[in-house]
Amino acid sequence: MKNEPVIIALDLGTTGNRAIAFTRSGSIAAQAYRPLTQFYPQPGWVEHDPAELFSTSLSVLREVISLTGNHTVHAIGITNQRETTIVWETAGGKPVGNAIVWQDRRTADICETLQDSRQTVKEKTGLIIDPYFSATKLKWILDRVDPDRARSKRRELLFGTPDSWVLWNLTGGKVHATEPSNASRTMLYNITTLSWDHDLCSLFNIPPEMLPDVLDSDARFGVTDPACCNGSIPVTGIAGDQQASLFGQRGWDNRMVKVTYGTGIFMLANTGTTPLVSDRLITTVAWKRAEEVNYALEGSLFMGGASIQWLQDNLGIIDTPAATGTPAIADTRSDGVYFVPAFQGLGAPYWAPEARATITGLTRKADRNTIIRAAIEAMAFQVRDIIEAFIPVTGIRPLRIRADGGATRNEVLMQFQADLLGIQVIRSSVLETTALGIAGLAGIGSGFWDHSSFAATIGDDRSFTPIDDTLHHPFDELYSGWKQAIRQCLYK
Repeated sequence: MKNEPVIIALDLGTTGNRAIAFTRSGSIAAQAYRPLTQFYPQPGWVEHDPAELFSTSLSVLREVISLTGNHTVHAIGITNQRETTIVWETAGGKPVGNAIVWQDRRTADICETLQDSRQTVKEKTGLIIDPYFSATKLKWILDRVDPDRARSKRRELLFGTPDSWVLWNLTGGKVHATEPSNASRTMLYNITTLSWDHDLCSLFNIPPEMLPDVLDSDARFGVTDPACCNGSIPVTGIAGDQQASLFGQRGWDNRMVKVTYGTGIFMLANTGTTPLVSDRLITTVAWKRAEEVNYALEGSLFMGGASIQWLQDNLGIIDTPAATGTPAIADTRSDGVYFVPAFQGLGAPYWAPEARATITGLTRKADRNTIIRAAIEAMAFQVRDIIEAFIPVTGIRPLRIRADGGATRNEVLMQFQADLLGIQVIRSSVLETTALGIAGLAGIGSGFWDHSSFAATIGDDRSFTPIDDTLHHPFDELYSGWKQAIRQCLYK
């Protein structure tokens, strides 16, 4: 497909980086993937090597450009794991240390000392003071490498999430920028004024000088350095991964709900141009385009597919994640066994960084299939938790959710989710809706598509409808058992 114009989506994930070239019809012309090493230096700590993060990004980008032809690449869009925090030296671009990943919980103590400011932070940012977000991670790094903040104030050190880091490198150090969906995840960005907030920077002791410029999500961010990509290709869109997924799921209308089942699990609902506030969910910027901002309510869960990976890597009771979707697992009942995967604490709606993973209700009857089934059900229970928190804020009970992400291939999970919620679950025909979404933002912003032609590229794969036999499948009762397991996890 070397003669057909394409948009390349560069998807910077938690476990790997991917580049996908999309044609105007939405078909995939080429793609490449490289895994990304996870480092766990202490319990609760998760890190990446920034050099590896960029090198793998550049590798997949070059591969896809080679497969499609440099002259056919219309533009590049970048989407990324949010909140992950990187600090590097302006001169030479050397990172001061490893990136602190969004899952990392090392700053729980810092967050505890700031709880008196939680209302101010909530009003300005829509966020809850939690180690999940970038500000305390950045403070932790600077306390060690720039304790008096002198270098940061002189702009000798720069901060960015992975989008800013990769953009800075792709442009040969010429562009230090981000956009509102990523900026709104830092606890330093005011989502009402749409600017870095000096009061918040002071609260966290972060010099504003080191922060990236904030452009529109579909801005022309710059062009790639010829040394990187054998040519100057414009970068015309950037968005956080979950916001990109919402865009790719056609989440342009008010309060459409999507759930991404990836390493973590993320529910987002577009609330239009008005930010809705919840004590238990996050208010975030969805995207900003042509001077109009869209907001979203989000429920963020730290352990989705990552808990299945734990069954494989740590317990060795499955060979691949696909083993969790077999007929044997479909026919297994958890029999009162609940798996609360709080390996990195609990996210929405509990926000309990001190919580730890728990398996409850084990009897002599329990076997490997029981634990596998409980891990699958845990993903669905967590989604119901955030849907239950969503309803009182919006006054809306969703009639359906749109689902994407790798774990949606598991039809046991999808059917149990529909049964547990009592609503239709629609699986996207494109599992990589995050990549398609950022391609859409970059493509619409640069004239590759208009809204209607981009919308035509997206379809549905399968709908999962709740079963009617509540006599033999008392899902509300199962959910009550989950809530009891959560209480044990929180208060033991």
